[in-house]
Amino acid sequence: MSLYDGGLAGVYPEEEDDRLADLAGDSDYDDDEYVQSISKASEDTSAMDVLKGKDIQGIPWERLTITRDGYRKSRLEGYTNFENIPNSGQLSEKVCTPVEKGQLYYEFAHNTRSVRPTIFHFQLRNLVWATTRHDVYLMSHMSVLHWSPLTSEKHEVIDLQGHVAPCEKHEGNFYEGFYRTHVSTLAVKNNLLVAGGFHGELICKFLDREGISYCSKSTHDDNGITNCLEIFEKPSGSVHFLASNNDCGLRDFDMEKFQMCNNFHFDWAVNHTSLSPDGKIIAVVGDNPDGVLVDANSGKMIHELSGHLDYSFASAWNPDGRTFATGNQDKTCRIWDARNLSKSVAVLGGNMGAIRSIRYTSDGKFLAMAEAADFIHIFDVGSGYDRKQELDFFGEIAGISFSPDTEALFVSVHDRNYSSLLQFSRRRFYSYLDSAL
Repeated sequence: MSLYDGGLAGVYPEEEDDRLADLAGDSDYDDDEYVQSISKASEDTSAMDVLKGKDIQGIPWERLTITRDGYRKSRLEGYTNFENIPNSGQLSEKVCTPVEKGQLYYEFAHNTRSVRPTIFHFQLRNLVWATTRHDVYLMSHMSVLHWSPLTSEKHEVIDLQGHVAPCEKHEGNFYEGFYRTHVSTLAVKNNLLVAGGFHGELICKFLDREGISYCSKSTHDDNGITNCLEIFEKPSGSVHFLASNNDCGLRDFDMEKFQMCNNFHFDWAVNHTSLSPDGKIIAVVGDNPDGVLVDANSGKMIHELSGHLDYSFASAWNPDGRTFATGNQDKTCRIWDARNLSKSVAVLGGNMGAIRSIRYTSDGKFLAMAEAADFIHIFDVGSGYDRKQELDFFGEIAGISFSPDTEALFVSVHDRNYSSLLQFSRRRFYSYLDSAL
């Protein structure tokens, strides 16, 4: 993973700063007319508003000097995908699997600008999690927020602006705590929330308890940014989480004993990991075109994953336990079958940027892959990934999350003027005969 001097909020390479400024409402619209339009725009957009012609993000295109189609065209032509290996995106286009577009699996439901999602590192985009369709957790500046789509209310879960320290006594707890922690990645599952920082900080909070339960430094390496976190349960029922770091380490923390129980080392920075549903295999990707499958208990390599042309930052297992996906800066997501890893079974291409987040629905029927900005692709797994829906908006994508019941998809959007949380609802098809059964 790229690490720039300072490694903190808003730190991008110079060309990345220019590109991030070129969002809807920025360089093309930076005039008095645009600013005035923003002040008049309502905070929320509902499905009913969209039926009446309102933009899903509330962008007042009718008041601007460019159309939405015109701006989309300029974005596609002018967007520069960040690559660690030159021309990886262009070369990968030749091997992408043909896909039928135009499907509708998730419908727009609501957009709120009451919460303002934030990205602290341009390559890390796992900053929103839904624990139910009514409970969403996300990063907003120096706060971890909870948002309720049901009540349209938000509250602060952790204030990271000042001092954060544990209030429980556990062996190995870092009682001094941390000051002004810049969160690089987040994970929330059931009642546990874990936030990872730029200097290896780990902050663990049980949502049904007051205060912070556990603080730790996963590494003291100068290059120890926390790239990814995954919470899981062992067969015994104990709660664990995996922490992937830029110091080439992958660590397993036991939250029953509040201690690290495994520390695996690789030859390259570990950007993302995913644990198989049976808890036996970890898919590991990072600053290497090839990923690996490793044994979850020993860390020994099971098989190499060859095919991507750049560094990978996303992975996910299908709940079926047989297939999994990896997302790469070569603008593709590759689908793998664990029973035959000689090559990927499908290569799913994006439109303009790196694939930085991947999520399966809990029933395994859909896969969502998010580009760095503007596009999310939802694939029908049952069709062999041959059909997809495309979500099209403007802004950097801070994260995506399906609700556990699969009924909702949340998209966290970071933009200078239109930061928001987009909500989509699963489209259901009920026939007369179905309702009679």
